[in-house]
Amino acid sequence: MAGSTRKKKHTGAKSGPQKQKPHGNPQRAHVSRDPAHVEPATARDWIGAARLRTLPLAIAPVIIGTGAALITRTEFHWVIALCCLVVAVALQIGVNYANDYSDGIRGTDDERVGPARLTASRKAAPRTVLAVALTWFAIAAVAGTAIVVRTGHWWLLLVGAACVVAAWFYTGGRRPYGYAGFGELFVFVFFGLVATVGTTYVQADSVPQEAWWGGTVAGLLACAVLLANNLRDIDQDRLAGKKTLTVRIGKRATQVLYTVLVLVAFGIVAFLAQVYKLAWLGLLALIPAACAILIVWTYRAPRELVVALGLTSLTSLAVAGFLCWAFAG
Repeated sequence: MAGSTRKKKHTGAKSGPQKQKPHGNPQRAHVSRDPAHVEPATARDWIGAARLRTLPLAIAPVIIGTGAALITRTEFHWVIALCCLVVAVALQIGVNYANDYSDGIRGTDDERVGPARLTASRKAAPRTVLAVALTWFAIAAVAGTAIVVRTGHWWLLLVGAACVVAAWFYTGGRRPYGYAGFGELFVFVFFGLVATVGTTYVQADSVPQEAWWGGTVAGLLACAVLLANNLRDIDQDRLAGKKTLTVRIGKRATQVLYTVLVLVAFGIVAFLAQVYKLAWLGLLALIPAACAILIVWTYRAPRELVVALGLTSLTSLAVAGFLCWAFAG
């Protein structure tokens, strides 16, 4: 009996190696742990790290804010509007690279479902990623300073500084608020209200209520995008100790909250359409929004939520365009 048992064990030891399904990020499955064997980041990798899917969230509040400014002042200040766009887009790209750096050095992205990150994949040195993030923040600061010089509202420098600080401490610093479940709150405030109302103010020197309503719409949809992103990464974030709002409230509550945010945003669009008839066209964006909601509720693989994220982001841009048209028309 003993000899037979040993023989079976010996036979098992000689059997062929079992193929194991790679865990975490499929794009990192082939990456060597030895930095010397990791291929350096290509231009495509750097562009991917900028997360172009999120850029509509930066553009949308500028479009809405510009439309709201045209309610009280018919003259279009295209230079100021362009500077506002540069500030918003540069901050968005900067925060994306900053997140890549901060999450990468913490190890949060080591088991990532989505596209590989520069820092976590070791394709780029952390200091290089940080330098790129700071460069984009500097671009935003230069454009913001140009707005302040042009308008003479020097107190807006404090607002700009607050935006940069909020962008950095989302995942940076010792106690990033994104790791404590406050990401959605700050996104709503800065990528919704501040971006929209600020754009309106620097162009019109006043803030009509339409800017606040429009900023709320932009903020709600931006929060919905963040929820879709965090729902995709819920298992990895939980293991890494990243207590996002999604990790705290769970999958089902996140799905409900995502749906509520999207529908409330369209409810505000319908409310504005009572005065601005062209705003009814904004409800056409319910088509991609409905597809995104369906994916959020029925997805089987986390990777499917990348599509929902992109659809929600495009929904925000479409709604912004129709609201701007309605306000300006």
